[in-house]
Amino acid sequence: MLSISTIVNNQESTVAGLKKRGLADAQAITDQVITLDRHRRETQAELDDTLAKSKNLSRQIGQLMKEGKREEAESTKEQTAELKNSSKTLSEALRGYEEQLQQALYNIPNLPHPSVPEGKSAEDNEVVYEYGELPKLSQEALSHWELIEKYDIIDFTLGNKISGAGFPVYKGKGAQLQRALVNFFLDEARKAGYEEVQPPLLVNEDSGYGTGQLPDKEGQMYEVVDQKLYLIPTAEVPITNLYRDVILRESDLPVKKSGYTPCFRREAGSWGAHVRGLNRLHQFDKVEIVQIQHPHHSYTALEEMALHVRQLLEQLELPYRVLKLCAGDMGFTSALTYDMEVYSAAQQMWLEVSSVSNFETYQANRLKLRYKNQDNKTQLLHTLNGSALALPRIVAAILENNQQPEGVKVPKVLVPYTGFDTIS
Repeated sequence: MLSISTIVNNQESTVAGLKKRGLADAQAITDQVITLDRHRRETQAELDDTLAKSKNLSRQIGQLMKEGKREEAESTKEQTAELKNSSKTLSEALRGYEEQLQQALYNIPNLPHPSVPEGKSAEDNEVVYEYGELPKLSQEALSHWELIEKYDIIDFTLGNKISGAGFPVYKGKGAQLQRALVNFFLDEARKAGYEEVQPPLLVNEDSGYGTGQLPDKEGQMYEVVDQKLYLIPTAEVPITNLYRDVILRESDLPVKKSGYTPCFRREAGSWGAHVRGLNRLHQFDKVEIVQIQHPHHSYTALEEMALHVRQLLEQLELPYRVLKLCAGDMGFTSALTYDMEVYSAAQQMWLEVSSVSNFETYQANRLKLRYKNQDNKTQLLHTLNGSALALPRIVAAILENNQQPEGVKVPKVLVPYTGFDTIS
């Protein structure tokens, strides 16, 4: 979340950033935070003064009793009782202001980086890079859901029987292709200096608030209601929360972690033709890369992470493009996001397969994730994450783009992992 000092000391730029995101009431939002903060500080000062007076009078009571001035001592006790009642009232008021202020801060999105394009929706995103020629398929070419059925590698009906729509069953060469992609992505992350971790698939409320899924995306997550646990929407959540309430040394930086997990998303919305097959699922596999960076180096790291994802796509021989998201299409917690999209030849459409984002101090402030600089001063770190990669749409593009009369050709880089070069 944004720090109070950012809002109070940079009111004009904060309002401008929130308006760029499309918040028409940006001025009212910042005014509310500033007012609550003022009330909080004033109440805290009054409480501190009241407690100091009470403590001083308590010392006087003891002295008066020693001196035999019982009447004065009793009178002072009455004053102390009044101060205790006042301090109780002030403490309750202070908690109220703190809770209101915290909730107000939770509901404010991150400020966009100056380079983020203006815009309200996906139509305003900026294409910054394109790679590869778009495949030209014959008129007999099949969509990936037709290829899946033809070669019997994924079963949506069985998944629906077991769990419901959006929970496919992978089998045979479909399951092997999934495992091959996961292992390939993890191996490439390790080569790039990321340490692999295997985190829990359930997180508590503190973890959800730490990375910004709560309260923004509460309706998109599956919840274990009686325990207030949530199935993870991405490995970003548990991996980044490894460092909640942690103070690192500057020499510890950068921290680079990767992890494979299933991901769970309720994905509210229509289920029309544009989300058929693997295009949108409630459960899917993904390898995530996460970095914790020195604030001076985070945007260099962001470019390196984007390049890492691009190289994965190039090794898979998939045409892709890179988008810089406009302010209105960015995630709630992001300061700058690149989306990578692969081209699905049979569907003749671009499919998002990765988002790589810099959150600057937004998550770190929630997480209380800090470092001590050379002057031994504690400062907030920057957090970044990226999908490297999400599997379903990668599989869809591989199936559609590589289909031939004899079957689907497996990208060469995956053959050592699959043990076969054709799905037929």
